[in-house]
Amino acid sequence: MRLEPGLSALERLERIGGPLLEGFPAALRDWALAGRLEQMAPVGDWRTWLLLGGRGSGKTRAGAEWVHGLASAGQRSDLRIALVAETLGDAREVMIDGISGICRIARRNRPDFEISRRRLVWPNGAVAQVFSSEDPESLRGPQFHLAWCDELAKWKHGQETWDMLQFGLRLGAAPQQLVTTTPRPVPLLKALIADEGTRVVRISTLANRANLAPGFIDALSARYGGTRLGRQELDGELIEDREDGLWKRGQIEALVTRVTGALRRIVVAVDPPAAAGAQSCCGIVVAGIEVSGRAVVLADCSVEGLSPAGWAGAVVRTYQRFGADRVIAEINQGGDMVSAMLKSIDATLPVSSVRATRGKFLRAEPVAALYEQGRVVHAGRFTALEDQMCDFGPDGLSNGRSPDRLDALVWALTALVLDGGGEPRVRGI
Repeated sequence: MRLEPGLSALERLERIGGPLLEGFPAALRDWALAGRLEQMAPVGDWRTWLLLGGRGSGKTRAGAEWVHGLASAGQRSDLRIALVAETLGDAREVMIDGISGICRIARRNRPDFEISRRRLVWPNGAVAQVFSSEDPESLRGPQFHLAWCDELAKWKHGQETWDMLQFGLRLGAAPQQLVTTTPRPVPLLKALIADEGTRVVRISTLANRANLAPGFIDALSARYGGTRLGRQELDGELIEDREDGLWKRGQIEALVTRVTGALRRIVVAVDPPAAAGAQSCCGIVVAGIEVSGRAVVLADCSVEGLSPAGWAGAVVRTYQRFGADRVIAEINQGGDMVSAMLKSIDATLPVSSVRATRGKFLRAEPVAALYEQGRVVHAGRFTALEDQMCDFGPDGLSNGRSPDRLDALVWALTALVLDGGGEPRVRGI
């Protein structure tokens, strides 16, 4: 029943209109007015709706409304639903009796919770049975039209419980299941995301600000904003490290510090894009070095989708903003054009060019070693840069794109700390 994105709930109902609105289940019609677009079931054919959300993002409410709306629609005495949580206690305290649980959100046709039989029964005869990931075998035997799985990434026997549920999800013409979970990089969740029958929707805690305690978002954002934990628990992002990666997130997060000492040199390193376009990115990273010899990454000022004149202007502005001593520019892609473009913006700009003669991984290895030795710190959180660092392995980034921000970082730290130790060589212009 969902329409195009961008419409308010009321506009969606108005567009439905006429006879179709009359046949729209009352519970789902109420929810269409109250809920957010990303909390509504996806359109089209799907077996699994995977709702990845941060803490307090409204994913539990979406699950409860979906189950209650379908269960209370008309005479569905034959409808059978599975409610699966990490533990039976979680199922009761969150999915059923919680502040966003089924029994709390039911405005009409409220089901009865038969505790001894671990099931919900709606006035029309629809039944939802409760199961726990602690007992996968309890799913052997029952069969269902629908299932709601909560916090799948926390399930104790996740794969076994999931497999047992799939065998039982066999009633009706098109059985469906909703998974609501805060993402964690577990194999089951990653496989589910990659499945062609899955529709993935991500919602953040910020989107549900109006329904949370005043100051909650600001307090947690100040404490966890940009960290791996914050992106996972607030933004609903699936964050993971590559086993063969040169950097790990925990290592980088431990190196974030407030820089108070004087810097004896600051450089702006540039990795120009191979071509202009909406997907192009010019890596621009600022780094300095303390009197002690420790390097400090000051900023990631990379820009995307700009023309050569556009990214060159961004480089000059960054140089001026940080009072840098020099710009380090890779010239493999553009040759003399790179320095010429920068000089066209500011003829006095001190530019040194670097040309790579080894692969990106080999160039990055000695820089990664500096991090392991504690010789580099970050002056803040640089999410996009850190994502590339932790997703960079011998074959590059997992998405196949150029590690532009990482390349700029490597050039900056090489110039500051490793210059003169071999490749890459820096020459003045």
